[in-house]
Amino acid sequence: MKLKLLFLLVVSFLVASCTSIPKGIEPVNNFDLNKYLGTWYEIARFDHSFEEGLERVTAEYTLLDDGGVRVTNRGFNPENNEWKEAEGKAYFVGEESTGHLKVSFFGPFYASYIIFFLDQTGYEYALVSGPNRDYLWILSREQELPKSTVEMLIQEASDAGFDTSKLIFVDHN
Repeated sequence: MKLKLLFLLVVSFLVASCTSIPKGIEPVNNFDLNKYLGTWYEIARFDHSFEEGLERVTAEYTLLDDGGVRVTNRGFNPENNEWKEAEGKAYFVGEESTGHLKVSFFGPFYASYIIFFLDQTGYEYALVSGPNRDYLWILSREQELPKSTVEMLIQEASDAGFDTSKLIFVDHN
């Protein structure tokens, strides 16, 4: 019995830690999922094996019948001259007015998707974190952002404790 309880506690901890929020990061409030749906272009990101070498990266968010969000990430690998696509699903962790979702591309395993900075007027650009500061994305509705906007977003990420020197800028040409 003790072993079973320990196992459940460990699994609960692992699941919770995957949807946790890094200390000092606050998801945006007054979040409107309907405004967020659609196509976003990846302007910059921290490098990870699942996106290694990809250019022209986009994320498309559409509503699922169960109220969740279909996430379709797509990028072009110029080395192999082919498109790579991954489809997942996302659900709110708490209130639907808070920009904190959990996303899964691999069955029952979810990770945090935290929108911690957002142009809440037009939903034109955003900063997104994962469950820790090893994950960072700058997203935009357009393939390019004005230099001043990119600089402001980099400063916001830096102020939030991210090592912005690790950003990789995505080629959309």
